[in-house]
Amino acid sequence: KRIALYFQDEMRVGQKGRLCRRWWSRGRRPPGRQDQRFEWTYVFGAARPDGEAAFGLVLPEVGTQAMQIFLDAFAETIPDDEHAVMVLDRAGWHGAKALVVPPNVTLVPLPPYSPQLNPMERVWLWLRERVLSLRVFPDFDAIVDACCHAWNAFADDPDRIRSLCLQPWIQKVID
Repeated sequence: KRIALYFQDEMRVGQKGRLCRRWWSRGRRPPGRQDQRFEWTYVFGAARPDGEAAFGLVLPEVGTQAMQIFLDAFAETIPDDEHAVMVLDRAGWHGAKALVVPPNVTLVPLPPYSPQLNPMERVWLWLRERVLSLRVFPDFDAIVDACCHAWNAFADDPDRIRSLCLQPWIQKVID
């Protein structure tokens, strides 16, 4: 089988957002809003650094159950002649004993304390700064819609996936 390399991570998006950095006049703060309510959702995403594919799900919580839902749905998208190697961080739910990894997926954890090696961190930063920033969401459905729109904008652009995910060290591994 052909091996496909994916990187996976999760991002929280919601009403209790963070202020982002924007260019503005020296000595003044840019206009921006920050919601003080507490409601959010999570974007589970996996992308091939070569830009060939990206898969994402918006789920209401994070944990072993949510990771199982993500892995099962992800495994259904893998062609029969392909085996996915998914590189991910060491979050507790990624290595939980209750997690049943599909046979066409292999999970490979990153070294401890090395989030900079996961290119999905750059994807989340891009989505937060370019698509999801400076917004106040009226309700949970608006958060989910914004997450779906943001992920689809990313996943539909192979050049964007390559520019964010294909780091030099990954290029050496692929070649």
